[in-house]
Amino acid sequence: MAVILQMTYSKKLGLPNFSSHSCSVSLQVEIADLTQVTGEVKRLYALTQDAVDREIVEVGYLPDATTYGMNNGAPSNGNEGARNGNHGGKNHNGHQHPDREGAWKCSDRQRELIEKIVRENHLDKNAVEQTAVELFGAGVRQLNRLQASGLIDELLERHGGKRRTGNDYRQGSRRGASR
Repeated sequence: MAVILQMTYSKKLGLPNFSSHSCSVSLQVEIADLTQVTGEVKRLYALTQDAVDREIVEVGYLPDATTYGMNNGAPSNGNEGARNGNHGGKNHNGHQHPDREGAWKCSDRQRELIEKIVRENHLDKNAVEQTAVELFGAGVRQLNRLQASGLIDELLERHGGKRRTGNDYRQGSRRGASR
């Protein structure tokens, strides 16, 4: 009686800017004797692991992290009104705001919270700008909602002392006044 063994080895590695790459190898062999199973599994595992490990070191194409995914105000998905979370030129409460150079791309509440953290902690605006560039490849005003949320978390971690819980910012068991 023949037995078919199949071995798959896969590895996924994280890369900068929320990217990753993976490699997977599958082998299938037929063995005639059940006493060979243990030895053959060890051999197949070693073969597949070695093959994956040799190949995964080649990262391949990576887009420029400072520009990839940054649409610079131009629609990139055919959805003419949606830009970085602002739909049809309206902010989160439906009020119109001009899409002009220097306008914030995140929500008004996020902008207000970033400004409050900077103000209350006496932070250097240039240092905050540099943090945004280091984390997201864009200045504070160019951050979309997701990126602004990440910057807020980073600023609170470094300077604020308050931690985010859902939509609230809490310090200990007492609610923060950041709303």
